[in-house]
Amino acid sequence: QVQVVESGGGLVQPGGSLRLSCTVSKNITTIYQMSWFRQAPGNQRELVAAIFRGGTTHYLWSVEGRFTISGDITKNTVALQMDRLEPDDTAVYYCNAHEVISDYWGQGIQVTVSS
Repeated sequence: QVQVVESGGGLVQPGGSLRLSCTVSKNITTIYQMSWFRQAPGNQRELVAAIFRGGTTHYLWSVEGRFTISGDITKNTVALQMDRLEPDDTAVYYCNAHEVISDYWGQGIQVTVSS
């Protein structure tokens, strides 16, 4: 069974930083995209950042310039460096690993930005 394990969330003050990490328990060579999604209470889950095999990245407009996604798709690992955090970044963050026929999701990790 494939497990996606996230770590690194927590409570931080506005303007602070957090780093999220994610790894897939089995090496799946057909994964070609790894992403971070988030879901705040009452909101739909939204794509925050994605990285593709080859290194191309994509960001939600509201985090562009503040968040940086990095990783090694071939090793099924990804990280999200979050700087200059804002209260609106408060949400449960989910790691996703995508291949053509399957999606693998982590259980989610809480990020709270509050003074």
